[in-house]
Amino acid sequence: MLALRLTRAARPAVHLRRLLVATAAAGTGFLLLSALGYAMVHPTHSTAALLRLSWCAIPLAATVYLAIAVARTDPGTKPRPGLSALGLGPGRLMAIAALNTALACTLGSLLALLVFLHLRGDLTGMPFDGAAKDFLAANRSLPVPAALTLLAVLPVLASMAVAVTLRPRDLPGPAGRGRVYGRFGAFGRSAKRETFGTYGRFGARFFRAPAGGPRPTTGTRPLQSAGGRAAGDTPSGEGSPQVPGSEAPPTPAAGDGAPEAPDHVPGLPALGTAPTGLPWGIAVFAAGLAVESYAGATEATPRTSLPGGLAVGPVGVLAGWALTALGLILAAPGLTHLCGRLLQTLRPGALRLLAGRGLMAEATRIGRPLGVVCAVASAAFAARTLYDDGDALVPGPLTTLGGVVVAGCALATLLTAAVEARQSRADTTEALLRLGAPATVLRSAAALRSGALLALFTPLTLLVADLAALPLAR
Repeated sequence: MLALRLTRAARPAVHLRRLLVATAAAGTGFLLLSALGYAMVHPTHSTAALLRLSWCAIPLAATVYLAIAVARTDPGTKPRPGLSALGLGPGRLMAIAALNTALACTLGSLLALLVFLHLRGDLTGMPFDGAAKDFLAANRSLPVPAALTLLAVLPVLASMAVAVTLRPRDLPGPAGRGRVYGRFGAFGRSAKRETFGTYGRFGARFFRAPAGGPRPTTGTRPLQSAGGRAAGDTPSGEGSPQVPGSEAPPTPAAGDGAPEAPDHVPGLPALGTAPTGLPWGIAVFAAGLAVESYAGATEATPRTSLPGGLAVGPVGVLAGWALTALGLILAAPGLTHLCGRLLQTLRPGALRLLAGRGLMAEATRIGRPLGVVCAVASAAFAARTLYDDGDALVPGPLTTLGGVVVAGCALATLLTAAVEARQSRADTTEALLRLGAPATVLRSAAALRSGALLALFTPLTLLVADLAALPLAR
């Protein structure tokens, strides 16, 4: 009930993002039901039916990725002061986010089921003169348990992924069995155990001054020694008295391991440290190109088209595509960090410095969805070779639907990540406005970041697409 109230009270932008998740879930659910219908129509073609079902894993993963990005930007699941007192701690907010995701995906799955039943002619007459009966099993009874099982896969996976992603990272440890007392009735335990004589030495703690600062003043006058000095005072040029057991730790100098204030957002890499996935991404990308080239030169498997328009190529080439896409996704955060560093070279001004530091700070958050978009775009350009080199292959409706779902989820995830980055920079933006920075400078910095990313990733995507299409052009 609380999740429903939070959903109803959300802003229109939040509802729009949840509606995108429901739409993607509807498309994925329809693809799963279509695979079931094809298996019912062609019971002897088990390999083709299994291949159709395995192809649904790509839009399924894209939908789950979009659901995670939408859940991360949901303002209703952000921890706020005072919510823990009302019973809405980090664990409860994580459960609410997972429940909202399950509701959106379930709504999309039910919509897919209604459309599927309508196209089968179970609700009304057969539409489109029965053109879709080949993969909808219109003349056979639909197994309801199998259909519901397939439709339940996406809500379960999406809610579990959101729960794992938003799980509390700093939960308190298990409570003790009772109240713990230290020495002499002091509550709690100190980090450093002290001997019994430490508390017994007169003046060991009462007259000790903190390191690097003035001696604390108290309402009691210190004892006078025989020389007229207060206890604990030393003549000029002498060090402070060293009472056994009361030595103050030395103050670390600057640069000698002294703690420094963090200059980056928690959970993101430091501004001066590049993400570690760039070399791994380049290695995986090179391996994918090698697999594609070897498979294109050795495999003689003809490219075929399954009923319904699902194109299938050599298995080695598909494996190479997967490796190149994975390498591009792994290398994208490092490339984004490099792009931000290049913006700050050659005597940068305030505009380039602000844009470059923003890219370096948001390299991981923006780079991964951007790498997914580049991988999907390069795969789309490379897949066009299957249909433009004179073969009789024609993309069918299911192939088109799957491509639209994957591309739409990738673009929506990138835009959602941009919204999340804007939310994380809200305090910095507000501080700059209070300091007198004009709003045009912030908009110009955002435009400069977008232009730099387009200038780097657009040629890279075209290059990856050309290299991935070389084995298919032979």
